[in-house]
Amino acid sequence: MSSKLVTAIPSVPITESRPVPTDLDNKLPHPGVPRANKAVSVEKPNGSPAHLAREDYTVMQQHVAFFDRDNDGVLWPWDTYIGFRRLGFGRIISTLAVPFIHASFSYPTAPSILPDPFFRINMKNMHRCKHGSDAEVYDTEGRFVPEKFEELFSKYDRNNKGGLSWEDIQAMILANMNIVDPVGWTAERLEWWVLYLLAADDNGVVSKEKIRAQYDGSLWYQVAEEVEAKGRARSAAQKAKWQ
Repeated sequence: MSSKLVTAIPSVPITESRPVPTDLDNKLPHPGVPRANKAVSVEKPNGSPAHLAREDYTVMQQHVAFFDRDNDGVLWPWDTYIGFRRLGFGRIISTLAVPFIHASFSYPTAPSILPDPFFRINMKNMHRCKHGSDAEVYDTEGRFVPEKFEELFSKYDRNNKGGLSWEDIQAMILANMNIVDPVGWTAERLEWWVLYLLAADDNGVVSKEKIRAQYDGSLWYQVAEEVEAKGRARSAAQKAKWQ
């Protein structure tokens, strides 16, 4: 039997059309080992050093820490609404996001078998919010798997443009759909839709770096700063207009 590493076979064309990276060991140390608190990539082997203020948070916890305004480890529905507004979303989308997110993720993170009457999300149990039909970049403990992240682009980045277009994202979502998983199907589509609205460039592509940054939540702070800067610029322009 040949010892050659085989990752695709012609008799199953899907294995050829969705290639996996085979040289990651030469670019990133231990790419298959999940990172507890760093979202690393070939281009960013140290993750987001400037963002890593909470080394005691998993990458999945870091993903939502932006919404925890008082840093108490609990996300109230109002926190989520304010977070979406800070990201530049209007009142309607921000309001609609709250019941979907908190109705879906409050109970899985509850500290007991009793549901939280206020639909709060407990960040210490954030790993329980991993849903099906995802890209498996988060593992079931909330860690970040570099190998699975790199697969997003080896499989779905057509023409090697350094990111994913809307068509690429839809192809990925369809490919990752698990059988009989309506919650996962819905969550995955909404999550990528939000990311696309926030991060797509003028060519309709979400860059690899921005996709990486959303996993550890550093992207949210960048977007919020941009939204705030635009708001200040508009205010200054209006004041100048009336002076």
